[in-house]
Amino acid sequence: MTIDDYDERVEQAARHTEILRHPRQHLSTFGITNIYYYLITEPVYSDLVDSANETVIREGRVIAERPKIVTPYYLTHLEGFSYDARRYFDMLLRMHGPDTPGLFYTYKNEPKELNIVSDSWQLVIEKLNKQIDEKGDPMTSIIKGQDDLWDVSLLKFIYEITSRSLQSNIAQLGSRGLLGMSHGGIPVEARQRIEELFDKVAQGEVPAHELEEELNRWGAFHEYQDRFFDVVKRGKK
Repeated sequence: MTIDDYDERVEQAARHTEILRHPRQHLSTFGITNIYYYLITEPVYSDLVDSANETVIREGRVIAERPKIVTPYYLTHLEGFSYDARRYFDMLLRMHGPDTPGLFYTYKNEPKELNIVSDSWQLVIEKLNKQIDEKGDPMTSIIKGQDDLWDVSLLKFIYEITSRSLQSNIAQLGSRGLLGMSHGGIPVEARQRIEELFDKVAQGEVPAHELEEELNRWGAFHEYQDRFFDVVKRGKK
């Protein structure tokens, strides 16, 4: 299979993904968002077995960290996704520009259960909707995807909920004056995040290497190095 053929398969999986139940709330601007999902697919062997009337149900959580304002200099990584999903993410970057600064969302996928049931996918979705309505959970979603590239379908879902939340998140950040740039080409919001990390390291809530990594991502370690070594020294006493 050529790279072009593979990319076409990934694009096809994304096109055929349907978000059948969206979260009822936007992603949080200043905190972590926890979304439970049911990803429904028809098994890959369904085309080979005429009598097959089965549905694959994957369950899990997508955890969205607090959105960050970033620049092209800043590097981030997705966690918990396969090579297939990363290929789709790369296509999104090419589509919208890999060097476009803006609001960056970091996600972690935590798969839970996988079950195969002897029901049509339509009936499974009907039952799940009823179950979710009874629980009244506003942050549970249902996705219809492709079995062999199911996490591409999951990433398409993440992309869509991000797009739906973007304007609200930007408006809230702007209302607090966090969208501007400070000295050194570092966003005001990023400076605030660095200060929060210094406080957490001083309190022993996070290890010092997390602060060091964040400073290095911004190319700002030299600027903060005296404070960094001081807080590390005080933490060892």
